[in-house]
Amino acid sequence: METMDVQLVVPLFQQMSVYLLIAYLFSKTPLFRPLANLSSWPMHKLMVYAIFSGFCIMGTYFGQQTLDAIANTRAIGAILGGLLGGPLVGTAVGLTGGLHRYSLGGFTDLACAISTTWEGLLAGLVHAFWQRRGQTERIFNPWQALVLGIVAEGCQMLIILVMAKPFDQAVALVKAISLPMMLANSLGSALFMGFIRDAKFQTDELASRISNRALRIARRCVGLLDDGFNARSAQAIADVVKDETGVAAVAITDRTQILGFTGVGAEHHEVGRPISSGITLEAIRDNKVVFADGLTIPYQCSISADCELGSSLVVPLKGEHEVIGTIKLYEPKRKLFRNLNRSLGEGIAGVLSNQILHSQLQASRTLLAEAELRALEAKVNPHFLFNSLNTVAAVLRRAPQEARHLILHLAAFLRGNLGRDSVTVSLVQEFAHVSHYLAIEKARFGDRLRFIEELDETLEDEKVPALAIQTLVENAIKHGIGRAEEGGQVLLSARLDGHRICVVVEDSAARMPEQTDGLGLTLVRERFAALGVSCTLQLQHQAGQYTRAELSWPRGTLS
Repeated sequence: METMDVQLVVPLFQQMSVYLLIAYLFSKTPLFRPLANLSSWPMHKLMVYAIFSGFCIMGTYFGQQTLDAIANTRAIGAILGGLLGGPLVGTAVGLTGGLHRYSLGGFTDLACAISTTWEGLLAGLVHAFWQRRGQTERIFNPWQALVLGIVAEGCQMLIILVMAKPFDQAVALVKAISLPMMLANSLGSALFMGFIRDAKFQTDELASRISNRALRIARRCVGLLDDGFNARSAQAIADVVKDETGVAAVAITDRTQILGFTGVGAEHHEVGRPISSGITLEAIRDNKVVFADGLTIPYQCSISADCELGSSLVVPLKGEHEVIGTIKLYEPKRKLFRNLNRSLGEGIAGVLSNQILHSQLQASRTLLAEAELRALEAKVNPHFLFNSLNTVAAVLRRAPQEARHLILHLAAFLRGNLGRDSVTVSLVQEFAHVSHYLAIEKARFGDRLRFIEELDETLEDEKVPALAIQTLVENAIKHGIGRAEEGGQVLLSARLDGHRICVVVEDSAARMPEQTDGLGLTLVRERFAALGVSCTLQLQHQAGQYTRAELSWPRGTLS
């Protein structure tokens, strides 16, 4: 390497080091983060232009005067501006840096202005190439930035040789600066791109790790809160969270006591013990995350002075109207609390809060469904019982044996209502209940009522809201058969239609009532909705042929 090369290499590498130090410090600021995410938004493009135009100008100012020219690291800004912003932004960055260099004068001023603009455009074309191929991650490759730096500086040397006058002086300048500038600008571009890539992929990797762990925890916690937020479910969740996060200990509390604890200190953090930790009470009272890292914010176990736990993250669990408890993650005194676990703890609390809210909503729906069921039974039974007893009395005088069977059907029907301990029943139970009802009604209508039941055997154990089908059958009798002088037939069937259970209640009286709002259809829909299941219920009428109610819902959604 010639003497002039050696004299330039050291200053240029010093310049590059200062340049990269500024870039590194800048990479730790919020302004740097958008650079790691490619975007077509004008504001993002403007930010890339402003930042790397500044680096272009800074590279010129830090340059080394050589043979009435400036050996510099200006190309780093143009190359990165083009790679991150595309052809238009890259050209604008290069032009801005080039015009600034032109304003400083010298026999290479115009050549440097043109070459810097070309460097930005060249890098922008590389950006556009990977974007068209759908491989935008390749834009952040430091080795690519290294090669671009070499090629771009090679182009600059050629432009200087072609445009700068006198030619002999241009040749001497190129011999002196070509190798140092290629090394400094290519290495600087590669290292700067490495900062950007690390900022991008570390953030993405952290977010991915947090999301994956939170999803695994959510999957493992599914069903644990079905019986409510209590000591048993809290202990199971604490075990899952500790297993997934790897922290020293995990506790779950309600507003007053420890519901679950696992890990270091389990011997004195006893389940059922009242909350005595000030940071836990603060998190509940103020509905905020409290983090005692043991360094800037002291932490000491409130139960035992000998406890090995040295830091704690307390995140409130939110119910519908207030904080209902907390989840607490601990680390021992000799271990720092990682940011990953802090972010993960807050994410887990959000997942658990949603599951608790869902559990509370399901419990409320179940209570509502039970209340509606009891109200429906209280309304239907007296009216039906009165009619049934009148029918029994009438039949008893002419056919005592038939009256005996009728009483048995009535007893079974009432037993089904009074003995029901759930808001849902199996289809086979509901069909049997409807059969008792139809047997009683047949005694009242005589030959005017005929009925057929068809139940797919594979659906016998599937659940349905109690009295939902009963309501539809009553409508068929009341609004169809009961109003037809010649009577008719009632068909009750249940079949599988794809992944949905389809129940059809059809009467052949084919008399469509003038008002359909009072047919109990709304009640049936509300019974499903109260259990968190969306059903489809349609009423079809073909004059002179049939009136059909078709009810369907997804298989396996009721229990």
